[in-house]
Amino acid sequence: MPSSTTLLHGPIHKALLSLAIPIVLGQILQSAYQLTDAFWVGRLGAAEVAAVSVSTPVTFLVIALGAGLAMAGATLSAQYMGAGNKEQVNLVAAQTLIMVLFISVVLGLSGYLLSPYFLTLLNVESEVYENALSFMHVSFIGVIFVFIFAMFQSLMRGIGEVKVPLFIVLGTVLLNLVLDPLFIFGISNFDGLGVTGAALATLVTQALAAIIGIIILLKGRHGIHLSWAHFVPDFTYMRRALFLGVPGSVELSARALGLIILSFLVASFGTVTIASYGVGSNILQFVTIPAMGLSMAVSTLVGQNLGAKQTDRAAKAAIIGSIWGFAALSMIGIVCYVFAPQIVAVFVPQQTEVIRHGSEFVRTMSLTWGFMAVQLCITGAFRASGNMMNSMVLSLLAQWVFLFPIAYLLSKHTRLDTAGIWWSFAVTNVLIALVCICWFARGSWKHTRLTEDEKEIAHITEESLIEVDDRHVP
Repeated sequence: MPSSTTLLHGPIHKALLSLAIPIVLGQILQSAYQLTDAFWVGRLGAAEVAAVSVSTPVTFLVIALGAGLAMAGATLSAQYMGAGNKEQVNLVAAQTLIMVLFISVVLGLSGYLLSPYFLTLLNVESEVYENALSFMHVSFIGVIFVFIFAMFQSLMRGIGEVKVPLFIVLGTVLLNLVLDPLFIFGISNFDGLGVTGAALATLVTQALAAIIGIIILLKGRHGIHLSWAHFVPDFTYMRRALFLGVPGSVELSARALGLIILSFLVASFGTVTIASYGVGSNILQFVTIPAMGLSMAVSTLVGQNLGAKQTDRAAKAAIIGSIWGFAALSMIGIVCYVFAPQIVAVFVPQQTEVIRHGSEFVRTMSLTWGFMAVQLCITGAFRASGNMMNSMVLSLLAQWVFLFPIAYLLSKHTRLDTAGIWWSFAVTNVLIALVCICWFARGSWKHTRLTEDEKEIAHITEESLIEVDDRHVP
């Protein structure tokens, strides 16, 4: 993994690259789960694509409710690593694992039982319902494995170890490439399970990844060394993790809930629009991977440098990362604008209407992707500093003040019709990036130190709320 000298004292460009490249590769491979599902499910038909499209935001919502704990673990491990306190890094890892195991079981079981009600609320068409329900049931069974591996990845990133998770994801994705068509279409006397097979293939590989992650943490060969003493419940740490993690969970949950509400709007236009939205969303997830990887690299670098009391270097890392992200996603957006029909057709061959609407979606939003990268890098810096409230407020603003209201107004009250939904993504990307830049420039996020004062964490939420109030004073 990158040395502490590289992260704390070497050239920032080199440090960002050493972290970002393995993270981006890992994210690309991680997204291959969804892309592989989308590719093979697209061969089944528009109704099957719509079933997966409807299910994904719902499962993401349940996962998001507990994902803040992984964020808290990454933030604390990064700052403790920068401060040179490895014993606390080990404690953070063990206590986070305990909390994640408990919450993942509760949320997975709840999601499984509530799946029919989610789909009824979404008012999906009858041809979509059964496949969507089956897909969601299998996905919720696998939630515990998703949580465990997400926690493992976050902890590894926090200490600067980014290659080990990459190798694990590589192996499981290659396995998924084999299992997906086998489980979906079958072989010999096995008829295949259709949409359910796609979810089952992902569950098997994610379970394998989670088991490997736990073994690595217990073996202690990659920067974190756990002993049984670390697993004795530490309520002081749990309280700190909750203070940090709750805003992170609210942030992701608000984003997921916003996507579910948007799904209501999309569903009102019919199966073709749902499928077009699903394909466009899959493409969006894939092309933002470089910015996501860069955001995670920025988060690690900012966290460790704040832990080492190198505030100026932390701020510079965030600025450089934002510039790189804007340039990279802008170029990717231009390419996707030019080749949108060909890209969409990869996922839904011979579905003329879906290709037409999906291409319109991609072209409308693609030229604003650079602004989205700026948002991701700046919110990554906020999280790394412990200011989870900042990221939460920005997410609420993006989803509930910008994206959904704009989508509703443009699609239902203008001649744009479905194109109004597509335009809401473009407008939101620009507006939220401008808000992020202004908030970052204020500089108040630089002053948080999670490694110095046990009471510091209790003041983060209060200070962030005061700052939000100040923003609304004329």
